[in-house]
Amino acid sequence: MNQAELQTLVEKTSHDFFGLPFQHEAVFNPRLRTTGGRYHLKSHNLDFNLRILEAFGLEEFLGVIKHELCHYHLHLSDAGFQHKDKEFKQLLTAVGGSRFVKSLSKPQAVKKKLLYKCQGCSQVIYRQRKVNTQKYVCGQCRGKLVYIEIQ
Repeated sequence: MNQAELQTLVEKTSHDFFGLPFQHEAVFNPRLRTTGGRYHLKSHNLDFNLRILEAFGLEEFLGVIKHELCHYHLHLSDAGFQHKDKEFKQLLTAVGGSRFVKSLSKPQAVKKKLLYKCQGCSQVIYRQRKVNTQKYVCGQCRGKLVYIEIQ
């Protein structure tokens, strides 16, 4: 999808779902990393993240367009356009926009925990980093620590 197709899609979505014209500029912004789109308060232009369209398809991207158009139309009509405002939440639900965009980041691996046991009081100690058992002792009884396993 290019800039002209995006502009046409945003104008059509605005007319179909809001019944109001979109009279400003909609562009793809390659610098957006963690957000699906952005509404500019001063210029009233909309920026969109192309990676959302590529990763999740047109349906998810239309949800982002509706979300940004909610900001746009509410701001121009002097109503509550912020995420916390009641008007914004009601309009977003009415048009079927997405409240949050799916994450583009890769899921992080679960960190392994190291298991130590005190020889004195048998307290179990979990750590993410290795502990030098020659240097450190149990904080409760000052007993010697023994490495058990990785979980």
